[in-house]
Amino acid sequence: MQKKFKKYFSVAFIFVFALSACSVTPPEQRENICKIFEEKRDWYDAAEDMRDKYGVPIHVPMAMMYQESSFRHNAKPPRDYIFFGLIPWGRVSSAYGYAQAKTMTWQDYKKETGNRFAARDDFDDAIDFMGWFISKTHKINRISKWDAGAQYLNYHEGWGGYKRKSYKKKAWLQKVAVKVDKRSKRYATQLKTCEKELQKSWFWRLFS
Repeated sequence: MQKKFKKYFSVAFIFVFALSACSVTPPEQRENICKIFEEKRDWYDAAEDMRDKYGVPIHVPMAMMYQESSFRHNAKPPRDYIFFGLIPWGRVSSAYGYAQAKTMTWQDYKKETGNRFAARDDFDDAIDFMGWFISKTHKINRISKWDAGAQYLNYHEGWGGYKRKSYKKKAWLQKVAVKVDKRSKRYATQLKTCEKELQKSWFWRLFS
């Protein structure tokens, strides 16, 4: 009896571990937001909650997240090197996770929202963080929540940097912002074709 219990427990543990491992793998088809949410159904629920909470359209933070981490939960910036690029010396910034949120900004988010246990490698928390940031960008710098390009420049340079127009000296960053804006619009068009299906409850989808 004890051996059988251990066997069942081992199988259950492996099953749970496999599910958790699957949940953090990036989506296979990242160019299509419908395919992303079909594969990661709980991601759509989190994105919908973010939209309801902050009034931020889903396709904007999703396009920004694609650019920042390619939907990798443990994404980190590249390492910095010293002595002619031979010796690694930490990371170029403290950014981490799906949203590549920097440590200080993440702490501000947790303090302001009361989400004390938020984790940067959790998609639900990361998409909520991005909704919070985009909403604050709208309030601080009067940038439309639908303007993915300008929102991305704020996200990259910070609200003060954007006000100082620091991005003007970074042609490469302006090109990236254009890419983010184009992807955001493409995601928006795609989402219109599948959102009704995504909004169905799990029970309804089971029998439809």
